[in-house]
Amino acid sequence: MASSVPFRRVAIVGTGLIGGSFALALRRRFPDISLAGFDRPTTAEKALARGVVDETASDLATVVRGADLVYVALPIAAAMEAFPAIAAAVAPNALITDACSTKIVVCRAANESFCNGARFLGGHPMAGKERSGIEAADDELFRGAPYALIGSELDLEGESSTHVKAFTELLIAIGAQPVWCDPDTHDWAVGIVSHLPQLVSLALARVVRDETDETGLPLSLAGSGLQDTLRLAGSPYEVWRDIFLTNTDNIARALDRLTQAIDYLRTRLTSREIKNEFETANDLYKRIRREPDNQRL
Repeated sequence: MASSVPFRRVAIVGTGLIGGSFALALRRRFPDISLAGFDRPTTAEKALARGVVDETASDLATVVRGADLVYVALPIAAAMEAFPAIAAAVAPNALITDACSTKIVVCRAANESFCNGARFLGGHPMAGKERSGIEAADDELFRGAPYALIGSELDLEGESSTHVKAFTELLIAIGAQPVWCDPDTHDWAVGIVSHLPQLVSLALARVVRDETDETGLPLSLAGSGLQDTLRLAGSPYEVWRDIFLTNTDNIARALDRLTQAIDYLRTRLTSREIKNEFETANDLYKRIRREPDNQRL
């Protein structure tokens, strides 16, 4: 498997949780790949000291030059700002992919930058932690997690598909599960299964905080159930700011659906009909639990 992957030099643009975890996963599975990192100086130094990458540079062009795979793991706005500079310096036969959490605006910006030579493949690993940064990077982060690829399996056909096919095989090798979809479908889907849970966690945290009085109740009675439910509340705003700005309509629709579901429960608190909601929820939970246990955002 390792010999079939043609990537010899991989540029990791953004060496935080996702970029760092991707680099560590590559190092574990494909030790011969050369890894170069780009980030803020302090973050890049930490990545180098930890052995996440082999080299770093403060200049984006230097890092991507000579790379046959460029993995962009920056916040959405920063990723789009970086695309023109990457396009100007990257080899014409390289593959550029991203890990941004929304795809419509990102793919549109990428298609404007990478219209000649280098190919762009939109991506989004459905894996993460409530903690961000290179310190939280984990070479097992992607194992068992869905990994959205923007396009279709037809992209694996033809002479120009070599790097796309290789990247797909690379994802499988590090334990991820590629899922093909278009940008609109992706943003609608993650609005429900990723962005809505984050906001639910925030709302619950606000209610618990506001209801907690000077004696510490009810928070002092909280058990592991509340901690599990509020795990996403530990996520930093900086990670989510661009997501909310670039997927507003889908998130608003998801919140509307949640409001309807809450209203339905409110009117049936004393009715046996609520048993059906438990059965439906139990079935969905069992389906999710069949998947490997990953901390996903």
